[in-house]
Amino acid sequence: MLSCRQATQLLSESQDRRLDFGERVSVRMHLAICAACRNFGKQLQTLRRGARVFAKSSRQERGD
Repeated sequence: MLSCRQATQLLSESQDRRLDFGERVSVRMHLAICAACRNFGKQLQTLRRGARVFAKSSRQERGD
């Protein structure tokens, strides 16, 4: 079983690369029992969405 530190590290890495099968299974198992790490994952998704919206609006303002 992953520690919270390992799970959050993999959640962060999943923003930049596709986790392999074993990593995905391990993270999902950990998230099934850990509310704090589920919350961390949701926060990462929110930040990523916000960054995309910001980048899109910046490009539109510049006329890109």
